[in-house]
Amino acid sequence: MNAGALGRFRVIDLTRVRSGPTAVRQLADFGADVIRIEPPGDSGLDGNRLGSDFQNLHRNKRSITLDLKHPHGLAVFRRLAEHADVVVENHRPEVKKRLGIDYDTVRAINPRIVYASISGYGQNGPYRMRPGFDQIAQGMGGLMSITGLPGQGPVRAGIAVADTTAGLYCALGILTALLEREASGAGQWVQTSLLQAQIAILDFQATRWLIDGVVPQQAGNDHPTIYPMGVFPAADGQINIAAAGDDMWRRFCEELGLAHLLDDARFVNGQIRSKNRAALYEIIADATRARPAHEWIERLNGAGVPCGPIYTIDQVFADPQVRSLGIAQRVAHPDLGETTLVGQPVDLTRTPAQIKTATPAQGQHTDEILREIGYDAQEIAGLRASGAL
Repeated sequence: MNAGALGRFRVIDLTRVRSGPTAVRQLADFGADVIRIEPPGDSGLDGNRLGSDFQNLHRNKRSITLDLKHPHGLAVFRRLAEHADVVVENHRPEVKKRLGIDYDTVRAINPRIVYASISGYGQNGPYRMRPGFDQIAQGMGGLMSITGLPGQGPVRAGIAVADTTAGLYCALGILTALLEREASGAGQWVQTSLLQAQIAILDFQATRWLIDGVVPQQAGNDHPTIYPMGVFPAADGQINIAAAGDDMWRRFCEELGLAHLLDDARFVNGQIRSKNRAALYEIIADATRARPAHEWIERLNGAGVPCGPIYTIDQVFADPQVRSLGIAQRVAHPDLGETTLVGQPVDLTRTPAQIKTATPAQGQHTDEILREIGYDAQEIAGLRASGAL
């Protein structure tokens, strides 16, 4: 059994690209025994195997090559499923049925299996057969309509928001199903999609429409409902300031030498400040330009008003607080040497996540895994000769 919070669970990873591997990475980093099934040959859509993205997505896993279209390869998968706790896949709905790796088939083999699916649009509905991709979900899920400067037109976020959040929601669903299985003894089918995840992550912007009847618009770097909150100039760059609430607004004005604004009828509360935002932000900008960024960051935070720098990615990882968090973690790779990956953003005091092993070579653990589920050397040689591996 592996060490770690999830060391007692075995996970079969059938996923590709980003959303599925993100879900499985959550489990692998906390110690689950993850077996990644890869088709023999090249990595296809997964891209450069030694590239930074691939390495960050597939650490802490073991790899077996298996042709699921080959009858002997499918037989190996089914034997693996007998010994597994979780199967994760992100094929389109019809593909897994055609391959014979769908939930009903796997459940018949192992009723305790937690089977998790990520799709573009869901397992049902008129769009269920469409291929999914992050930017498509960003657009259809509303994110691109509220990202960017007012009047700029739709803008994609700079990260794969739909893919990543779908993976995180999927991992949450898997863990919930595993907890429930401890009471019921039965597995179940966990389903999410890029579209569902993108809509869910809209959060307050979604409920502005659902409850308030407001269609959110682009607000650029300004918060759409809290004023003042946004990007302001310093003498040597730009900073983020978030003066939310009346108490914080008072401390903010006093620290900037703008105490007279507290009695200005244009700015007496958040609702009125929102109507006079342009004038307010111009006044604030004139004040913040007077001092360098680091001085405002120290002064405003000292007064209890959130303020921070706007970093490039290299500056992020150079920051002393980021260094103290230890989220950049090193791991040894046989070809790349020592590499640095992005660790988990949650800490457990007794059983923390760990990056123990780098991304494996394709099929690196094929023989080892087959022996674990009962294949002998002659049978493994036969599978390899048949083209199943």
